[in-house]
Amino acid sequence: MINILMIEDDAIFASLLKDFLAKYNFNLTNFTDPYLGLSAGINNYDLLILDLTLPHIDGLEVCKEVVSKYDIPIIISSARSDLSDKVIGLRLGADDYLPKPYDPQEMLARITSLLRRYKKIQNEPIFNLVLNTNKEEVLLDKIVLNLTPAEFVIIKLLIQNRNTTVSKEQILYESDIFQYSTDGSLAVIISRLRTKLGKDITIKTIRGVGYRLLS
Repeated sequence: MINILMIEDDAIFASLLKDFLAKYNFNLTNFTDPYLGLSAGINNYDLLILDLTLPHIDGLEVCKEVVSKYDIPIIISSARSDLSDKVIGLRLGADDYLPKPYDPQEMLARITSLLRRYKKIQNEPIFNLVLNTNKEEVLLDKIVLNLTPAEFVIIKLLIQNRNTTVSKEQILYESDIFQYSTDGSLAVIISRLRTKLGKDITIKTIRGVGYRLLS
């Protein structure tokens, strides 16, 4: 489990992000008071999301304090649009700066990229999608998906080659199920898979090449 510390005075905003990240096995703890956040045992966290407009102390001062004492990746998340804030934050040692408002998916992508750079996570899926080859089944959020044999072959290939494009030819070659399939029927199966996987897991079409499972 990845533990994320957030120092954000908007408790509702933080709660929404917490609920979103929980779906991807990230545990977010927020402190609306920056002094409480600084005394929260920062070494116990894997990443810090830091607002700049905070009560009692400016977020840039918090960033400076954290960088001077801890080796933890920092994403500044702020509605302040002044370019100097971004420049100062990055110069102080923050790793990334994401202006508000933002899509939680973008924050998720930046968190994952940053944690990989810090080698706190490797290449494991950040979504709750588990491939069980022994039973030939796929679990989403610990629930077995009702897949046809063709759908299982495709999602198996995509999971095994996550973030890499799998060509249409490779998919068709992998199983006799697709021996007589056409691109059109393959597209139909991909469409059904997208429906079963839901909006939080993306199968991207790489035009003229194939498909890619994004994390």
